[in-house]
Amino acid sequence: MASCIDQGWGRDILATMIKSKVHERQGAAITNFDKKPPKPHAQLAKDALKDPYIFDFLTLETPFREKELESGLIAHLERFLLELGAGFAFVGRQVHLEVADEDFYIDLLFYHLRLRSFVVVDLKVGPFKPEYAGKINFYCNVVDDHMRHTSDNPTIGLILC
Repeated sequence: MASCIDQGWGRDILATMIKSKVHERQGAAITNFDKKPPKPHAQLAKDALKDPYIFDFLTLETPFREKELESGLIAHLERFLLELGAGFAFVGRQVHLEVADEDFYIDLLFYHLRLRSFVVVDLKVGPFKPEYAGKINFYCNVVDDHMRHTSDNPTIGLILC
């Protein structure tokens, strides 16, 4: 009921959230937030993430590529934002970063209004690999250096495998 009030869910959205067991997934994502951001920010960030995210609104047939996953999520942006939870604002897809005359592209970039943080989302098809952590860390550092306002909290990276 608290989430209904906090996030402004109507009856239909509440029914969807109950059906998808959001109460069991909320705050269950594996994070390094105990070590990285300041304590109050770390707990708020941890509470904002879920494990797993459920994208049953996508109609992708396996096998599919990351680009197809990204296009599907953007095509269903409203439902994707509902699954992410309250506070996420879409900034862009394939957001260009230039570092040392090299081009890099963030799959999806959001800004979380309550956390006052950018959220970099890297999409991967298949299970997690350790090198993904290095890539997301790089993206977060670049966003912090080039996009983050002095009043913003550190950027959060989210790898969706």
